[in-house]
Amino acid sequence: MPGKTRTAQSVSFDVPADQQPYLHNRWHPDIPSIGAIEPGETVKIECLDWTGGQIGNNDSANDMRDVELTRCHYLTGPFDIKGAEPGDLLVVNITDIQPFNHMPWGFTGVFDRANGGGFLEDHYPQAAKAIWDFDGIYCSSRHIPGVRFPGLIHPGILGCAPSLEVLAEWNRREGGLVEAGVTTHPGKTLAHLPQDKNVHATTAEGELKARIGREGARTVPGRPEHGGNVDICNISRGSKTYLPVHVPGAKFSVGDLHFSQGDGEISFCGAIEMAGVIRIKFDLIKNGVKSRAVPHPVFVPGEVQPHYGPSRYLTFEGFSVDEDGKQHYMDATVAYRQACLRAIEYLKQFGYSGEQIYLLLSCAPVRGCIAGIVDKPNVCTTLGIPMDIFDFDISMDAEPIKRNLGTCAYTT
Repeated sequence: MPGKTRTAQSVSFDVPADQQPYLHNRWHPDIPSIGAIEPGETVKIECLDWTGGQIGNNDSANDMRDVELTRCHYLTGPFDIKGAEPGDLLVVNITDIQPFNHMPWGFTGVFDRANGGGFLEDHYPQAAKAIWDFDGIYCSSRHIPGVRFPGLIHPGILGCAPSLEVLAEWNRREGGLVEAGVTTHPGKTLAHLPQDKNVHATTAEGELKARIGREGARTVPGRPEHGGNVDICNISRGSKTYLPVHVPGAKFSVGDLHFSQGDGEISFCGAIEMAGVIRIKFDLIKNGVKSRAVPHPVFVPGEVQPHYGPSRYLTFEGFSVDEDGKQHYMDATVAYRQACLRAIEYLKQFGYSGEQIYLLLSCAPVRGCIAGIVDKPNVCTTLGIPMDIFDFDISMDAEPIKRNLGTCAYTT
């Protein structure tokens, strides 16, 4: 008879996240490990939501407006995987992810332009929020009524610690981007560099904690050497991710759990963020970086995902021409923004506010892709919305009827 799956680490909802000695919010090889896991072992790992509990289940977006981003993300770990050495590949088999039984809810948010902003911040500059209630695999929201869909639950972040050399390379290239951006993008934050404010590094104290603050990489963004904050919804139950190992023991960490997310997570806090439990089986491929020629993460999606027929998507196109009519050269960001804005304008005809749809496109199982990069100067992107998540017909064959669809949470 199989034994009970071990909980490698639990978390507390009664102790502030920055006082829990098994969490961290920076990447650095010297962050003390919190435990060890055997290759071949399946364990359960508990995670807080990425903000560490800063967002409440209420009808105000004041907490979203005021969220302290230097405290994010709170990851559980790092764990030593016994026998892992630099050059190996750590195989992360996700066998299950669930919200906590006592917290069957999550949130989607738009950050205030003055505090992080988002993909469409020029159009939606103020904070907004939607709370989602979970019913098994399904979710619905009092702030965006008329929709219900199954979640493709996944971690936004999983990764191994960088070596000192890899960390120095991250800081070099991101620092160079920020320096160049003073001229190329004045007033814009192009990268989040090391910052010692609100550093949390498991049990590190004193000079070690101070050094981690000076050197440690922020958990935004994802990076090619280790993955990290990739926010890929298909790294879900049944998936298998191969992560390069850079330090002895690998020092694996995970967090930022999502109940659901649309391709792009366009509002920045755009998934349905949640606290929960992830179950992972770990394996090793010795010398896998060289033998497989993959010094970067690779993954195989799982079999579990929402199923909507191809003909049941209403798909909007975007090109490298912005809303002011300015032509851009092969700019996929501009093109995807245009596809999103066109979807929002279409769905507003049915009674939603722009903010409600912005939130919905961030977290519902929409499909985004680069459809064409062959026809210069325009990239063509597409955004497909599954029509069956709505309680009413949004197809082009239906005459739009403006309904009373309530409101999302705004700031006061």
